[in-house]
Amino acid sequence: MKLYKSALALSVGLALAGCNDSDNDSQVECQIASPCTQFTVMHTNDNHGRFWENDDGEYGMAARKTLVDSIRAEVENKGGYSLLLSGGDINTGVPESDLQDAEPDFIGMSDIGYDAMAVGNHEFDNPLSVLDKQRDWADFPMLAANIYKADGSRYFEPYKVFTLGDLRIAVVGLTTEDTAKIGNPEYISELTFTDPKEEIKKVIAEIEKNDEADLVIATTHMGHYANGQHGSNAPGDVALAKALEEGQLAAVIGGHSQNPVCMEADGSGYDADFEPGDDCKPDQQNGTWIMQAHEWGKYVGRADFEYANDELHLLSYKLIPVNLTKELDDGSRELIGDKIEPNLPLKEKLQVYQDAGQDKLDEVIASSDGKLEGDRSVVRNQQTNLGQLIAVAHKEKVSADFAVMNSGGVRDSIAAGDITYRDVLTVQPFGNQVTYSEMTGAEIKDYLGTVATMQVGSGAYAQLTGLTMTVDCMANTVDISDINGKGFSDTATYSFTVPSFNAAGGDGYPELDPVQTGYVDADVLYGFLKSKGSIAVGDYTPPTTVTYTNTEDPLANGCLITTP
Repeated sequence: MKLYKSALALSVGLALAGCNDSDNDSQVECQIASPCTQFTVMHTNDNHGRFWENDDGEYGMAARKTLVDSIRAEVENKGGYSLLLSGGDINTGVPESDLQDAEPDFIGMSDIGYDAMAVGNHEFDNPLSVLDKQRDWADFPMLAANIYKADGSRYFEPYKVFTLGDLRIAVVGLTTEDTAKIGNPEYISELTFTDPKEEIKKVIAEIEKNDEADLVIATTHMGHYANGQHGSNAPGDVALAKALEEGQLAAVIGGHSQNPVCMEADGSGYDADFEPGDDCKPDQQNGTWIMQAHEWGKYVGRADFEYANDELHLLSYKLIPVNLTKELDDGSRELIGDKIEPNLPLKEKLQVYQDAGQDKLDEVIASSDGKLEGDRSVVRNQQTNLGQLIAVAHKEKVSADFAVMNSGGVRDSIAAGDITYRDVLTVQPFGNQVTYSEMTGAEIKDYLGTVATMQVGSGAYAQLTGLTMTVDCMANTVDISDINGKGFSDTATYSFTVPSFNAAGGDGYPELDPVQTGYVDADVLYGFLKSKGSIAVGDYTPPTTVTYTNTEDPLANGCLITTP
């Protein structure tokens, strides 16, 4: 079998037959065609340190292994083959993992038997020496065709070919080009992140030239944005599919946007009513199936395919919840679906990591009378009390006039009640420094014209304190009337803080040459909370001193400008 019938033009007929057939017995061609290969692709993405189950017994790698093993056995018993892929971002999110450089996560993935993973932007949250160590822990390839070293060679393997019976499948890895601005510049300055849309064309040409595969699948960390509307983010999986000739790319197994890609029947957008356990229709663009399994191992995606007569058919697709629960009216939780028992040998192996450092992580440092809001869907779309608290902590630590905190650096909420060191590290796991800069008023207007107009929905969206101003989202300008109660003058000098990640150009912020204070963000937050002891969340209600104009949503607490 050849990958192409003619130059860059394989006719891959993609037909959805019996989608979500629980028995997976549907066959389109295999009863009459030979050769015919049935195979199943399982997938997860955006693990972010969740090797262990949460307090409600949800997800966790030990239960994931039980589920994956059972699917593998079922598929093999029916004469099929299976692949297990990850859409990347193994790093950053849970203290037990962060403090151990995600070793338990890579050990767990190797035990489960992943075949390959895309390299995510958060794989660069640590020095490259840590990433190289993680590559040694991983008993599977990390794939990224569009990451280059200074000498022009690729830092990772671009693809791997898997032979499933008579079928050869090339799995290509791709990483969002946004990594160049959202990755830590201290660690990635010697790397180049090229356009994935162009890179995959080169890789497919190489695969064709060497006659290496019959199908090409991409495992990506680029994000899925409905109808390709990616806003401030780099183009994602939809743009990737549309950049190729129809049929060149069979499927995209994605990550990065951390959403369950379950579409309305007419393909108009996401299924707004999707709940765990519901049917899930993956996206299809330009003859390419696009799939993503939310985040943290909450689901294992399962796509059952068959390939015959140069045609690929998707027989069934599911997002299988891994011990997810729903809250009942009385506050108790009810399991969704059947209980998946954790694999005991793997759980025992991971228990050692889970137990490490618990005494320090569980130290109570303060308490609060309400929720400090840091949920991704909220903090990236509006000013929140937690965003304000962190910005205030940074501002006070170095006696600055105002503070800028990127919302992507706020990784979780803090619930009402006791606050522990674990909570601090969960909210701020990156180890960025608080930087200090001084500028004239005129220079600050130019700086904030970029920073304050970063769009809602992205990690670049800025949490602000100490400023009174109007932001023009279309003109990318600000009109400042006051900074820290000092009024405002173009010629006066003011000081401000911004995380070192952003000061170095991360998130597309203007690059600064600031004072590196040496204060690590998590330590600053830890000290601030501990010194306060008791937090009244009302004290950190975001002020209404920043107004946004010329935004497509006048009610938005930030800039929203649609880009095609």
